[in-house]
Amino acid sequence: MLHAVRRSPLRLLSCALAVAVALLPLPALAQQAAARDGQHDFDFEIGSWHTRLSRLQRPLTGSTTWAEYVGTTVVREVWGGRANLVELDVAGPAGRLEALSLRLYNPQSRQWSLNFATSGGGTLTEPAIGEFRDGRGEFYSHEAFDGRMILVRFVITVVGPDTARFEQSFSDDGGRSWEVNWIAIDTRVKGEATRLP
Repeated sequence: MLHAVRRSPLRLLSCALAVAVALLPLPALAQQAAARDGQHDFDFEIGSWHTRLSRLQRPLTGSTTWAEYVGTTVVREVWGGRANLVELDVAGPAGRLEALSLRLYNPQSRQWSLNFATSGGGTLTEPAIGEFRDGRGEFYSHEAFDGRMILVRFVITVVGPDTARFEQSFSDDGGRSWEVNWIAIDTRVKGEATRLP
């Protein structure tokens, strides 16, 4: 009898879950089963872009000094759209910034990893992982910054067929607050074909 009483909460929970699943509407089950395939989420960005970049000088210090850059971004398709390579080359009063991002699509998780490097650093950062929903991509990573671990959020917004916005933010309080430190607006180079996902 005592043995049966110990099992009963587990059985009750199992029965409750079975009833909850049985009560789900069929379209909800079908929607869960047919998860969104995002392997062509970045197709809109393939090509050449004019880039205007604003970069916060000393993130997470209370600084309000921004450096402004202008230049180009070139995005090349790899593996039929399941990956792409981004080359950023911008310059301004604070100097020149050369960077690249290797973006890789994981068909199992249906998410992208964004792997960033600068020519001055020579190594890839921790990948930011995420996905697109309704024309907005959100990607997160956990990285070392000035000797401590922080959260990084990278947001990509498709503003229109010829404009995209990129915004990076840091959080040193576990995501309760975010400080924007990178804003880039890309405008497609005239004459480049527009590719929508």
